[in-house]
Parts: sequence; C-alpha cells; structure tokens
Amino acid sequence: MHDRHSEMYEAAVRYYIQNETMEAIARQLGRSRSSVSRLLAEARDTGLVRITIPDHPGAASAQAQRLTDEFGARVHLVPVGDASPKQRLDRVARMAAAIFSDSVTDGQRIGVAWGVTLTAVVGHLERRPLKNASIIQLNGGANGRDPGTHHVGSLLEGLSTAFNATVVHFPVPAFFDYVETKNAMWQERSVRYVLEMQHQLDVAIFGVGALHATIPSHVYTAGYLDEEDIATIAREGAVGDVCTVMLREDGSWEDISLNGRATGLAPSVLRQIPLRICVVADPSRAPALLGALRLGVVTDLVVDDLTAAAVLARM
Repeated sequence: MHDRHSEMYEAAVRYYIQNETMEAIARQLGRSRSSVSRLLAEARDTGLVRITIPDHPGAASAQAQRLTDEFGARVHLVPVGDASPKQRLDRVARMAAAIFSDSVTDGQRIGVAWGVTLTAVVGHLERRPLKNASIIQLNGGANGRDPGTHHVGSLLEGLSTAFNATVVHFPVPAFFDYVETKNAMWQERSVRYVLEMQHQLDVAIFGVGALHATIPSHVYTAGYLDEEDIATIAREGAVGDVCTVMLREDGSWEDISLNGRATGLAPSVLRQIPLRICVVADPSRAPALLGALRLGVVTDLVVDDLTAAAVLARM
C-alpha cells in the first residue's frame, strides 16, 4: 500500500508540477502509459491531487462589483453566453463545486440544503477526504407522495463520499401539515440534536427555489406542496424559497403562513453561519435571489452573468 501511494505521489508531482509527459513518467517508473494514467486518476480520486479553478475574470466585472457593493457578498460570476438552461446550470455547478471544495476543511460542520441546483453541484465534486467533518441536512426532505425522497439521500451520499464525512440526516418532512405537529416534533430529542448542530455550522451551501423557474424547483413540482399551498404563498407575495423557507422579493419572510410549517433553517439562524454559499443558474429565479440577498443570508454567490443581469434589472 505504501509503495502504491509513493508511486501515485511521484507520478502526480512529475505530471502536474514538473510537466512531464505520461510517456516519460512511464519510463522513469518502469510502467506502461496506461498504468501511469491509472495512478494519476487514483491520485485525484483519493484526494492526493486536487484540481482547483480560480475565479474567472468575470468575478471582477461591473455586474459582480455592483452586487458586491450593494449586498456585501463575494460574487463569482460565470459567463454562459448563449448556453441552454441545462448547460448554464452545468457550468455554474462546476464552478460552485470547485469553490465549495476549496472552502471546507477538516473538522467542520457543513450544512447542505437539497434541490436541483445542489444535486448538480454535488455531481461535479472531486473526491477530497476530510478528517472529522460532518454533513448536516438543513431542511427536511420527506413528502406525502415520496416519503423515501431518493434524491435527497443521493445528494447526501454523494457529499459523504466526496469528503469522507459523516452525515447527519434531518428525519422530518419538508413541511408539516399542522403547525402544532411541528412544534411537538421540535421537542423530540432526536430532532433537537439536529437543530443544535444546525446552530453550530461553519459552512452552508444552498440554492434558491422559485415558484416559476425555467428548470423547475423540486419543492414545487415533486409533491411537497399541494395546489392550495402554492396558491396561498403566491397570494401572500412569496416568490420562492431558501432552504424551503418562503420569502418575498423584498426579503421579508416571517409572516408567510407556510413558514410556520416549514422545517428549513430560518434565515435568522442561517445568517449566523460564517460562510454561506448560494448557487443560482437561472434568470427566472432572480426575484427569489434578490430576496435572499436582501435578507443577508449570502456571503458568497456563484451565479451566471444572465441571472446577475436579471437581478440588477430588478434593483
């Protein structure tokens, strides 16, 4: 095992630092080119080699600077040109995965919300084992139509694999049927344990949901809310959510009735986390993103240029 690690290390140094070709490394190690390729792949998979992406020059653009000046968030702007919605999400998710991976370290408690955007981000994470790190689910995931909520479990499993971290599940629905039920559950020891961990997070990563999005938000299309719920929150002025807590474009949220039944992390708690990475790749989510920025829940924003422009146009 030690010899294998030494070979991986030598191959990685020669290839990534000394810019030697695989053929030259193969000759030095007495191996075939394909063996060297496998050593390099294993070095990446085990976290021995980490490939990071610096901020694109667009992060210093006028768009990014205006958002930073207005809301105090670091803005990582991803140019997308005429990319399709799917391509746009993929490009933003790829950048977000690199930034997220570089932002976490050993021993941290990392809060993660589920959703379409975060699923895309996790799909781009390279393996980077951490020591004594924990992944804490930020919002309940079960719903009446899909109690197993497979996509939530897959997302958490992907994070656990990437960071070699333990997962703390939040075993409650995304929304309770009754406020009284939520209040009672919040007294249970198993639930209080997760809530206490959520109050001790070092990092959080999340997207923003929107009632009407080009790539539909999972919370509005997968049975979490019925037609009456959606009609009610629309009537109350909600434009989307952060961690399944509904919000308006002006950043208000506390008097939206559904939030009494929501299990996501309240913005007042979210704002206490030192690093809060928000990932958005859809101009139709601009009203919800603007609400999140006005709420002050974002320290780092990973966003495409079209969505950034849509936000600025609404300010």
